[in-house]
Amino acid sequence: MQYRMVRRCHAARRDDIDDLITRRPLPGPALDQVDPFLFLNHHGPQDYPPGNRGLPFGPHPHRGFETVTFILEGELAHLDTAGHQSVIRAGGVQWMTAGRGLIHSELSPQEFKRRGGPLEILQLWVNLPARLKMAPPAYVGLQRESIPSLPTADGQGRVNLIAGRWGGAEGPIRSLTGVFMSTVELARGGSVDFADLGGRSVFLYVVRGRIDIGGASVAEHSLVELHDDGDRLAIRALDDAMLLFGHAQPIGEAVVAHGPFVMNTREEITQAIRDYQAGLFDIAPSNSAD
Repeated sequence: MQYRMVRRCHAARRDDIDDLITRRPLPGPALDQVDPFLFLNHHGPQDYPPGNRGLPFGPHPHRGFETVTFILEGELAHLDTAGHQSVIRAGGVQWMTAGRGLIHSELSPQEFKRRGGPLEILQLWVNLPARLKMAPPAYVGLQRESIPSLPTADGQGRVNLIAGRWGGAEGPIRSLTGVFMSTVELARGGSVDFADLGGRSVFLYVVRGRIDIGGASVAEHSLVELHDDGDRLAIRALDDAMLLFGHAQPIGEAVVAHGPFVMNTREEITQAIRDYQAGLFDIAPSNSAD
């Protein structure tokens, strides 16, 4: 049994979108990806006034990967050309497989724009291997009550289990590629231990608070890059903390990204653009709203 240690910490950079506070820890100047994890935007936290314009993410296309969206505060309305539609509230998660291509929008519901309120959202992009890049689009929208919230061994924290197994429970999402995904809440002084990490890429972002890993202090709004050796990870909270924690088997393939498309070759990117312009992402609804 060997515990993983910190190699480097990567501070999220501010990159606001319109009036939406946005921090981006990945990709960054010193780290392109944590294969298969490609991209993370941290929107907020901020308070929207009554009569606000809401989120600016109108209809836009994707192909070749998955988006996982964590609604920490506020609400998010999803609509896509595969026929999925939902409004997810605070504590909920959206898991969308873009696959061969769809168009979706992520906007604030009318009621939120009318009354305002707090908003904080994370969006993570997870790559798909070549064999799955043209998979059928899919979507699952989970409210907080559908996500197991499991106590840590010391009783000072909780693991909100979205995908994979932990503590004898299984998350509601069945990932195409065996991704483990969770959010973790720890009180100051609380700790959590994750096992079975051998050969897997670990994704760890400190949403708020400070944590300690093997004597290394990690600040708020930091992405932790860990050494590859080791099959366990121990985390201790130096403040009340929230973390985004996942792990997955590396894909190990070429990554060619162009805006909302992530493929293996430039030729595939060119084809994705052509298919989008030809209206092939405007697929007929095949599923009822989640």
